[in-house]
Formats: sequence, structure tokens, C-alpha cells
Amino acid sequence: MIKKPLTGAELNELIAGLNKLSRNLWWCWDQEAQDFFYELTPRGWQNMFHNPVAVLHEVSEQELRVRLQDGYFAERARAVLADFHAYLADVKTWGHHHAPELHKNPVAYFSAEFGFHESLPISAGGLGILAGDHAKSASDLNIGFVGISLFYREGYFQQAIDANNWQTEFYNPVDPKNVPIEPVLNAEGDRLKCIVEIGMSAVAFQAWRVNVGRVPVYLLDTNLPENEQLYRDLTLRVYGGDSTTRIMQEILLGIGGVRLIRALGVEPSLFHMNEGHAAFLTLELIREKMAAGKSYAEAQAETKAHCHFTTHTPVEAGHDRFSPDLMNYAMQRYFGQLSVPFAELLGLGRVDPKNATETFCMTVLALKLSRAANGVSELHGEVSREMWQILYPGTPVEKVPIGYITNGIHLLGWMKGTVRKFWRRKLTNGSGTMPEGTAFWSARAGANWSATIHETEFWQKMVDPEFLSDEELWSLRYKLRRELIEFARRKLVQQSPRASQGDYIRFDHLLNPDALTIGFARRFATYKRAPLIFQQFENIVKLAHDKQRPIQFIFAGKAHPRDDEGKRFIQQIIHLSQHSELTGNLVFLENYDIHVSRQMVSGCDIWLNNPRRPLEASGTSGMKAGCHGCMNMSILDGWWREGYDGTNGFAIGEDSQPNDVVEQDRIDSANLYKTLTEQVVPLFYDRDVHGIPRKWLQRIRRTMVTLVPQFTTDRMVKEYTEKYYRIK
Repeated sequence: MIKKPLTGAELNELIAGLNKLSRNLWWCWDQEAQDFFYELTPRGWQNMFHNPVAVLHEVSEQELRVRLQDGYFAERARAVLADFHAYLADVKTWGHHHAPELHKNPVAYFSAEFGFHESLPISAGGLGILAGDHAKSASDLNIGFVGISLFYREGYFQQAIDANNWQTEFYNPVDPKNVPIEPVLNAEGDRLKCIVEIGMSAVAFQAWRVNVGRVPVYLLDTNLPENEQLYRDLTLRVYGGDSTTRIMQEILLGIGGVRLIRALGVEPSLFHMNEGHAAFLTLELIREKMAAGKSYAEAQAETKAHCHFTTHTPVEAGHDRFSPDLMNYAMQRYFGQLSVPFAELLGLGRVDPKNATETFCMTVLALKLSRAANGVSELHGEVSREMWQILYPGTPVEKVPIGYITNGIHLLGWMKGTVRKFWRRKLTNGSGTMPEGTAFWSARAGANWSATIHETEFWQKMVDPEFLSDEELWSLRYKLRRELIEFARRKLVQQSPRASQGDYIRFDHLLNPDALTIGFARRFATYKRAPLIFQQFENIVKLAHDKQRPIQFIFAGKAHPRDDEGKRFIQQIIHLSQHSELTGNLVFLENYDIHVSRQMVSGCDIWLNNPRRPLEASGTSGMKAGCHGCMNMSILDGWWREGYDGTNGFAIGEDSQPNDVVEQDRIDSANLYKTLTEQVVPLFYDRDVHGIPRKWLQRIRRTMVTLVPQFTTDRMVKEYTEKYYRIK
């Protein structure tokens, strides 16, 4: 049946809906929305960081109108928009049933970075990724939530490797008009602006809103003509500049964030500080209460009753500290608004308030002025209680008021499209085949898809061969490994702009789709020990060259611009990939980001993690592997200490560590090689007559059953809500 052409009004409605959808990050965890925008311009989608806003700028309105006159394509647009509107309007949610009071008085969640998607590169690493996933699950669960961060107009650095294999950094401006954000306006339709005192200046800032499904995240921005250039550049880069820049950014985040919330008319029930960067918000809450007539002691008590703190680092250098002189310089005008002696205010950030030479620590400030605090894994909670017991004299270490909630991931946000479609097909049709003639998920057989994919019962089906056969699972693993290897080859060509035609052909022979593929991708902080596996270099070469049971490695990651030791790790690995017997079996992918991460956690067979225990507070990259059939091989640190049960991956060493760092590295290197050669390689290559590794697949199934539904931010946000957010 031929459908009538759309009327002008119908076209206008569809186009307006698509533009609204493009500026809501809900699309980044909805496969059909992504597929729709991809079809508008496949090359543009790939080249513009999978960004619907940029796609709609690339496609003219005339082209879009013509494309939508295709009845089938218009129907797809309607289906996607219907799902989007249904998601926003749904009231049968966990939040409505379990925390309805948070809709009126939401949680205000402050984080120096949010990692949402590769199209909005304003995050440096795991802290931001965790914050972004927290916001997505807050939306899915529909709890009252408002995020606060900064808009870094040059984001985090882009990585390039020079001729000496040394990391270099460059920055690309983030154009607000071309990314999924929108300006925050006042009642008159003008830009909403607020003021925060920094140094002796009154610094103006505006805000941008990121729509994350149902919840807003506001990004503060000082790039205004009325500000001096020094202050305009405060929000230039993630963690940019020196300590002076850092303290000014944190004044803006904490104090400015509270003022923005007040200007928006939001009345939070709780202020949640994700790391110490935002801890100055406690001073602003004290100032407000004293201005309303409370005493300093009363203001402190009331502030403490409405603040929560999450610490993420057991590494001493990870806790921001500022000298008394810098505090005086950066906060002199602000402190003048508080009728409290300067020394007494500094004491809030000192372990010993009477020690005039002690630096001001943001973690100490946050701990002193929060009603509760938590680490991000069970072991990290233990380490944090030991680290900060000094703040609670006379309290046994086990009674120090720092609990733990283990981190998670936003499952649908990290699930690769290939896998989303695979699992949804399994849910839609038990035979695993699409209905005849169906090219997209009709009526969204999974209108309950988001809920189903989080259910423990769904993942328990993975052990049922009637639901998922070994042949299907092994075929999926081969498909994902092939996709990763082809992605890596394309990326290696892009990394070699002066490559000849012969080099392009050579790249097509790098890596082997049949080989056991081991991935390592994360920040190149030295405690994560990226090159540890190559301490057994000659033995690793033999494994790589074994024609019957070959192994190969894909590495990626960035070192902090001022971390030369981390850069040396990168240099070492790239040198091995180009000038050693591992050439062809080892590659390094430049400019690690969310997209590269998604490719790697899906396509690798083993996700390697070997931090120097107990310095990995939680770690989340390995959590993203399980739903793809990639298994962890990790030190028993962070989340893996809780997740590993002997059947669902591989442990490196024991649940302990020596105190001597050199000895620890030696033992861990030996245990890593032992685990690889005695467990991983034999199991992967133990094939039946059909070439299928039945026992390997059995372990993948255990990974899916025991890990995937447990280590999600849905579970994590529920725990925060029940344990910390709801004021009893």
C-alpha cells in the first residue's frame, strides 16, 4: 500500500522532534536512535564522533525533508521518537516507587568531570566515566538528580605520538552549537548568569545544560567577555594549568555550582561530592546559613546533615592540597563574607587544625563536613578507613565512618551495537532470527528491553544451551574479534598519515582474527603498570609466535601531560610494537576515548588489569567486558576482588600483597605469566572436533551470569539511594 506524502505540518513535527532528540543523550544508549542518525549520513556519523547534532547540521533541512518522504524512513523516525517520549513520560519506575521525595528535592551531584559519550569530550578518565554512568542510571531509575560540572571548551587533550614514540598533546575546541548541550536561560529568555568571588574579583559565569534522559547536568562556563582572560580560561581544559588554576576551578565548581542551583530554584535534599574537587560547596552552604542568622556551629551542623562524600583514590597524590598562601590568595574576598577567622576556616581542611603549616586538603574538608562517606569497592573502603583514621582519634579503624559502594557501569551505554542487537534478537525471537522483512526492531519487542537486560534472570539464561548455544556464542565472539581487528587496522592507518600504499597493505596483515587477543586500555598512571607483562619478554614472544596457540596484544591509553614516567611506558610499548619480535602481534591505538574503549572491551578475549594493589580503588573498564563475552584477567584489587569466584575469569596472584614494591612487581609479573600459560592459553585453545572451546565458553557463561547484572550503575545508584540519599 502506497502511503500518502507527509504534510508540511507532519514534516515540521518530525524534524522538531529529531532536533530535540539529538540534544538528549538518551540516544547514546538506544540502538534504533543511533541507527537512524547513522543512515542519514554513514560517513558523517563515523567522522563526527557519532554525534546526532553534527549529523543534523551536515544534512540540510531540504535533504531531511526529502528523506522523510520515504514512508518507511519516516515510520522509523516516528518509532524512535515514540520510544523517546514514552521513556520520558514513564511513571512506572523504580524511583517513583522507592524515592518519590527526591523528585521534589533532588540529589545535587557535583563532579569535576562527566564522561558521557565521545561526542562531548569533557572527561579525563574513570572518575568522569563513573559520573556519566551515574547520571544515566539516575535517569533510567527516575530518581531526582541534578548534576553540576564545568564546561571545558577545549576538553581533555587529544593524543598524538611523535617520531620518537613520545606522547604529545593538542586540544580541539568544543563548539557548543555542534554538541548535545543547550544554553541555560532565565525567565526573560536571556543567558542566566551568576557571580562567584575568586581572588579579589567577581567572576561571572553562564551554564550549559546536558539532557541525560530524564535528568539535567549543568556545566559552568566562565568564557564571558566581561571576565579577564585569566578567568575566561578557567574552564578551558580538564584539570588544566597549575595549582592556582586548579583551586580556582574548584571554587567555581563548588561555590559557583551551589549558586547556580539556587538561581535555578532547585532545592536539593542532599549534596553529593564525587571526589574532593567540589568540597568548597560546603563553605558556601555554611555561608548561606550564617547569612540567614545561624551561628557558625549551627551552620556547620546543618551543612553536614545535607552532604555526602565519595572518595575515589587510595593514592596520596590524588588528594588535592593547597598551601595557606594560595588559599588566602584565591579566597580572600570570599572568606571576607564569612564572619569566621581565616585560621579557623583553614582548620576545616587540616588533619590538625592548629598546625599553621599544614596544607589545606579538599578530602579532609569533605570528610569533616559530610554526614557520611564511602569508598568505591570493599577493599577501597578498608584502605580509606585506614588512611583517614587520623581524623577520628580514639575510633577503631573498623568504626571509621567511611563505608563502601562498589562502582558499576551503565550497561546499555557500554554495550556495543552488535551485542545490543544480538541480545535483543534473542529476546525477540527464541530462534535468534528476525521476523521476515523486518529491518529494525518493530514495536520494539523490547518495549521492556531496558528493564529486561538488567534482570538477573535474563543473564541466568546464559547457561541454558536452548537459549544460547555454544555455536552461537562462539560465532558472536569471532564476529566481535574481527570487528575489533578491522577497527584497529583502520586506526593504525589513520595514525600513519605519511604511510605509503605498501604500508596500508601491511596494516591489513597486522593482528590475527584467530588468535587469543588480550587488551589493556586505561590511564597510563604508573601504578597501573602497563608494561608488566613484558617483563617476561622472551617468553611472551614465544607465545605470540606459537603457530598452534598464538596470542596478541592491543594497548591504548593516555598518560597525564605532566606524567613523564607514564609517557615512558607508552613509548616502551610502541617501540616493542614496531621494533621487536612482537611486531604484528602487538599494537598501540592512539587517542584513547569512549569509542575506542567500547571497541576494545567487546572485541578482546581477555581484559588485562595489573595495578599495584591496593591502589586501584575500583576500576570499571573490566566491568564493560562481560556482556560481550570478554573475560577479565586481573590482580585481586578493586571490584575484581569482589567479582571473581574462581569460575568467571582469571585471577593474578592471591588476595594479598607484599609491602615491598619491588618484590610485589616481581611476584605479580611471575603470577601473571603463570596464569596466562597455565590457565588462559590452554583453555582458549582446548577445542573439540568442531573447533569450539567448550570449556572456555562455559567460563564466559559464568562471567555473564555472575558479573554482568551485579556490576551496573543501576545497582549502584539504588544502593546510594537506599543507603545515603534518602534522609530517614
